[in-house]
Amino acid sequence: MRRRSNRVARRRGYRPPGDYDPRRGPKRARPGGRASEQREAEGGSSRPAGPAPAPVPAQPPLRTPPAPLDAVLTRAEDVAGASFAELGVGGNIVRALAELGATKPLPIQVATIPDALAGHHVLGRGRTGSGKTIAFGAALVERLLRLRAEGAFPDESAREKPRRGERRERSERGGGRAPRALILAPTRELALQIDRTVQPIARSVGLYTGQFVGGQPLEPQLHALRRGVDIAIGTPGRVEDLAGRGHLDLGRIAVTVLDEADHMAELGFVESVRRILRRTRRGGQRLLFSATLDRGVDELVREFLPSPAIHEVVEGSRTVGPEGRSDAAGGVEHRVLIVLREHKDDALVRLVGDGGVADGAGRDGRRAGPVRTIVFCRTRAYAEHVVELLAGAGLRAVALHGDLSQPRRERNLESFAAGRARVLVATDVAARGIHVDGVELVLQADPPDDPKAYLHRAGRTGRVGGDGEVRGGTVLTVIPRTRQKRTRELFAELGIEPASFADFAP
Repeated sequence: MRRRSNRVARRRGYRPPGDYDPRRGPKRARPGGRASEQREAEGGSSRPAGPAPAPVPAQPPLRTPPAPLDAVLTRAEDVAGASFAELGVGGNIVRALAELGATKPLPIQVATIPDALAGHHVLGRGRTGSGKTIAFGAALVERLLRLRAEGAFPDESAREKPRRGERRERSERGGGRAPRALILAPTRELALQIDRTVQPIARSVGLYTGQFVGGQPLEPQLHALRRGVDIAIGTPGRVEDLAGRGHLDLGRIAVTVLDEADHMAELGFVESVRRILRRTRRGGQRLLFSATLDRGVDELVREFLPSPAIHEVVEGSRTVGPEGRSDAAGGVEHRVLIVLREHKDDALVRLVGDGGVADGAGRDGRRAGPVRTIVFCRTRAYAEHVVELLAGAGLRAVALHGDLSQPRRERNLESFAAGRARVLVATDVAARGIHVDGVELVLQADPPDDPKAYLHRAGRTGRVGGDGEVRGGTVLTVIPRTRQKRTRELFAELGIEPASFADFAP
């Protein structure tokens, strides 16, 4: 039979290729080929079922990014007297920023906004609470306006200007706008916080934002896409899912922002982010901001941010370096309390009730009393235990962790931000997703193992206000006796000298 088959093959003129090797596996089917169609018919396609995406007209590549720039260090004294208007931000955006409390630009904003508006890829390093969200939010909105004026979006049909007093209605999918910009964040909380800041800036110039995060109903997000959005803000998982279903068109994204990219790497989102970026518009601009930038994001920087403008913010005598080695904040007091395990519950209640002032008087002579506090715990179960513990002592506390539904998490966070609850007990899900002003005390009921986690927890207090001044705060870390060596090593690695490292008994 084998000889007969060979004769038939020769009779039909078959000739094996010159590089044929029988040890090789079968060739991979090309997208859209026969094997791909068979997998889809069998339900084995990795792409979920959904409407076929409409054909997208070819988008011209954007202008080639400028030549590489050297890293720039920026100090607070270097930006004295600067204004958003001088940075190139339009009047409507300046007024929107003023309504958000940002009356003058902070160092990270002065450093990065001009390069972002000039079309550079930007790599921005600044401590948590230094104003990164407004830095990329204002730059992104102004950049989209400039790209539109330069004709970078030729498929946009001319729209009639609405009459005074009339509201322009966004059309359904037939005329809806595909997003022109994308902001990716590692967690739902951070994505929603970003939207609360970027949305009023975008609305001031007639642009619309959309939230695309997991843990929320899909239909409202699909409705927003059908009506059209200009800036998509979401998490990598949901953004990639919507793009795979054909609902979210990434091919027209001209500017992409990655916030807390190192945390995305820690959560395993690097491959997802890489796939998303590869689907965005060729020649698009990328802005990457984070408090720490380490080896976890090197691959993304090498592939997607060629020749970036690199900016680091210097605080005092310290610099936020590539590995995130920095004092957590100027004006923040760090203290370590050694507590016996059997005394830990009582110690937490007393520290929260006294506002972290164990001896009756704190820094700057502040007297003991409850203040706005965030308590960090390692596990969700212990976070709930601490909430019950504080409630039993008459202290209003709410929890924030992964076991809570998204609506419940939002309600608890809103209650804390509004001051109805003085204490928020959270796991590390909140370390990068909470932007609440006026937090005076960060109490670490469970010490972190990672130096970066300490920086992001500590960054919840001592934040920079709209006037550019750093609000003072206190970070208390409660440890058992067996943890002293590891804690001293952690502080040494961060370059932080704690104000006290002593025993504490409630």
